Amino acid sequence: MDTKIEKPKSKKRLKAAMGILGASTAMIGLYSMQALSIPSSAQSVPLNSISISTVKQGSFANNLPLRGQVEPRKTIYLDVKSGGVIEEVFVEPGTFVEAGTPIARLSNTDLQLQVISREAQVTEQLNFLRNTEMEMETSRLNIKRDIIELEYQVKQLQRKLAHTEKLAKRGLVSREELTERQDELVYYKKQLALSLERQKADEKIRSVQREQLDSGKHMLERNLEYARLNLENLVVKSPTSGYLSQLDAEIGESKVSGSRLGQIDLPNDNILSVRVDEYYLNIIQKGMPASINVAGQKYTTQVSKIDSQVDNSQFYIEVDIPNGVENIKRGQTLDVELMIGEVNKNATLLKRGAFFSDTGGNWVFVLKENNTAERRKIKISGKDKNNFKIRSGLDKGEKVITSSYSTFNSAEKLILK
Repeated sequence: MDTKIEKPKSKKRLKAAMGILGASTAMIGLYSMQALSIPSSAQSVPLNSISISTVKQGSFANNLPLRGQVEPRKTIYLDVKSGGVIEEVFVEPGTFVEAGTPIARLSNTDLQLQVISREAQVTEQLNFLRNTEMEMETSRLNIKRDIIELEYQVKQLQRKLAHTEKLAKRGLVSREELTERQDELVYYKKQLALSLERQKADEKIRSVQREQLDSGKHMLERNLEYARLNLENLVVKSPTSGYLSQLDAEIGESKVSGSRLGQIDLPNDNILSVRVDEYYLNIIQKGMPASINVAGQKYTTQVSKIDSQVDNSQFYIEVDIPNGVENIKRGQTLDVELMIGEVNKNATLLKRGAFFSDTGGNWVFVLKENNTAERRKIKISGKDKNNFKIRSGLDKGEKVITSSYSTFNSAEKLILK
């Protein structure tokens, strides 16, 4: 009788494993063949993860809508000239103040003592200069008195000499007495001449001294005035009329000389401070026309200043606020439109999207009929609130991916699923 011999279970398992391995190899090969059919620069993208816009023809008003903040054109800062402790605050922030209005008062005991000491020193020096002036004047009067006396003596001697000469001719006066009269007249004439010369020399010296004394007095008076001004500066006053927009002053707070106390904005002289995307840095020019919207009414104006320094992909411009615009306040935001160019009624337009941040507007992915999208170079010549104006690279009716390219930025071709 024949006996049935069964195959070992291990051989059965090996056969099953070989079957599975063969099937897997076949699947891998099939997948590899499919993968080889896709270019290495292509990337698959889910269709529901992107936004698609159609290129169209339409009217393009090259006006750039922006938002600006009202700021004063000129601001006057209030700085502490004489340091001290704040004793009183007279005005609240936001108040309109006239020029010379006290804002705050400080106290400084050391400064007050210094001013008192300085006043005493200056007063003493001024008294010394006045005494010197008095001595000079006394000397001048004494010389003048001496000259008057000598002139009188000379006249007296001249009369006496004439009388003596007559008597000498008659023999009534000795020759010696006549000679004595003549010598005496000569002596007094020399004294008079010397006094007159002394008067001239003294006048020159006195003129120089008088200038020096006047200069010294003016300097001392200025020093005294400056010392008193330091005390007056303890009361901080408004240098001009305007709105006290900021005030950093608390009673009891110590302020050093030169520290900022507040600021005053000049009234009816405001501008709009506007932040603009750096894309427009080479487009916007000073004097470019603009319009602002205040309470539903439009006013024509212009760009008055451009700060080309870029910060966070934006730069700063100033737009004038025309005279006659009322009921606006510092910090208020207003709508402003920059008139960059003329209206084009037949422009090629593409809806704005996040792709611009990835490509800089230099290229886009354009859809094809076979559910693919290819990279294409384009040129953008402007943009408004909703659209880009296309100069070249796209035609009406073409479909473009306008959402972000961050996940497939390096691909040359997209396969849409």
